[in-house]
Amino acid sequence: MTPSPPQPSPAERVHPNVVAAGNLEMDAQLMLRVREGCLSSFALLLERHRSAVIHFLYRMVQNQAVAEELAQEVFLRVYRSRQSYEPTAKFTTWLFRIATHLALNYLRDERHERGQESLDSQLIEGLARQVPDRLPTVEQCLIGDVRRREIQNAIQQLPDKQRAAVLMHKYQEMEYSQIAAALGCSESAVKSLLFRAYENLRTKLAHLAC
Repeated sequence: MTPSPPQPSPAERVHPNVVAAGNLEMDAQLMLRVREGCLSSFALLLERHRSAVIHFLYRMVQNQAVAEELAQEVFLRVYRSRQSYEPTAKFTTWLFRIATHLALNYLRDERHERGQESLDSQLIEGLARQVPDRLPTVEQCLIGDVRRREIQNAIQQLPDKQRAAVLMHKYQEMEYSQIAAALGCSESAVKSLLFRAYENLRTKLAHLAC
């Protein structure tokens, strides 16, 4: 008696390219399921990446409420684009390309309303939300808060694209190719952006190394 062929896995039944592509990253598999109408997969993508997107946007726009609104728009655009999605690049590269585009547009539109006084208050508010992983001393907390505020302030003063490149490189640990895709430029342009950005930061934060 000839044995029955093995039954396809749920991933294979959803989209044949999931296995054919050699085990696509989990996010790509989930997005392919979203493309097929699986809302629970979209909810899982939201759960996996919402916090990182909000943190990135907050560091870009320095306003928690705006960051959360922009994050909603990011995932709305992801869902609206589900039918045309193809796993040609990492899902996070595509995701942060959308987030970067929205953040840069917001900064261009709202720049005239953003003053240094409101920036300082937003930074303080943002630091208040940070929960330390340990329980440092009061002195360590004060020193750490001052250093974080100075670093955040220095990053905030960078030109928009330099700031976006630094946040993706330093905080999201994205590769040059991913940052280039997110910003719509070449890898050499990304390296140039990061070089100029880090040189600016070294100059602004030189006193912290003392």
